[in-house]
Amino acid sequence: MAHYDYEYVRNGVANLFMIFEPLAGRRKVDVTDRRTKKDYAECLRRISDEMYPDAEVIVLVQDNLNTHSPASLYEAFEPAEAKRLAERFEVHCIARGSWGAGMC
Repeated sequence: MAHYDYEYVRNGVANLFMIFEPLAGRRKVDVTDRRTKKDYAECLRRISDEMYPDAEVIVLVQDNLNTHSPASLYEAFEPAEAKRLAERFEVHCIARGSWGAGMC
């Protein structure tokens, strides 16, 4: 019987922002080269202004990565724009199996 051994070869990395609205059957994946605060902030801007421009409030459920905070918006955008975006979202964080409120 032949024995096969495999060797893991890393061909690079990518970051995936998974955006979905299960009840509407909508999903989108944004692929970025990195996972930075600015990448996260730009993803939120796209959700706000391109995917849901007419929504009064966007419910966002996310994990508690270090990039998932209001500071990310302020690093990427001018203060007025960061505030506008932050106010569009109702954020719920999943941390250790529990729910929290506010940006993570």
